[in-house]
Amino acid sequence: MADRLNGTRILILETREEAQFSKLLAEQGAEVVQCPMFTIQDALDPAPVEAWIRRAIDKPFDDLVLMTGEGLRRIMKLARTRGLDQAFVAALAKSQKFTRGPKPGKALREISLEAQQTTERPTTEGVIEMLGKLDLEGHRLGLQLYPDKDHSALAGALSAQGAEVDTVLPYAYDSKAADANIVAAIDEMAEGRIDSIALTNLGQVRRLIEAAKAHGSEAKLRTGFERTLIASVGPAVSGELAAHGLRTDVSPADEAFFMRPLISAMAVALSERKQQAAAR
Repeated sequence: MADRLNGTRILILETREEAQFSKLLAEQGAEVVQCPMFTIQDALDPAPVEAWIRRAIDKPFDDLVLMTGEGLRRIMKLARTRGLDQAFVAALAKSQKFTRGPKPGKALREISLEAQQTTERPTTEGVIEMLGKLDLEGHRLGLQLYPDKDHSALAGALSAQGAEVDTVLPYAYDSKAADANIVAAIDEMAEGRIDSIALTNLGQVRRLIEAAKAHGSEAKLRTGFERTLIASVGPAVSGELAAHGLRTDVSPADEAFFMRPLISAMAVALSERKQQAAAR
């Protein structure tokens, strides 16, 4: 049904896929309230990333673990600027490739490669569980990381299995971007003008809380979350919410951690809320 979100105001927090998410919500009739959260930028120092690419080319990794699709795309961008992209893709073709959820797998397919295995749960714990079943003794393992996360548990678990872990962090977040927009969005939620907030990555949760603390809006943020349907795309986001004492109201059914199933779950929950409000 193209109008199942009619009359609702949905707050979304900018991500790389925010434009597509906004389009899908609008197609369902929602008024989309967009909030720039931070910008993603290339690593400030490209030298370590380039060195990692060259090591992968000179001696292809036995195993490659991709934590995000954004990470692979940023690595490929640098490889192209250095004229190393074809050699790098050829090297990756020789590695066993493992992905944290479907998004890195999509990025691999963009360069005509496939993941050999994807986590059942798109979390760091899911990666540890997946790789814990493998014999990594003596393996050279390339590990792509992402910002604002302590990856020591993952790197430690892989090293404990006998792997020689070679990490790369190919991008960074500009965490000071758009504070005014974030505070305005918190005010909108606190005043009851947002029906649902849709969270698609855990960095959004952290950014909301950091900005609220920096601007004295923590109480307003808590009030806003109490008044607003909280929709989470999957367990990584829900886990981050729980770590801050916050709940998840809605997540996709059947572990389908994608935008369309999230929108479907939101539509059902918002309809139920509307019916309950009408019955009072």
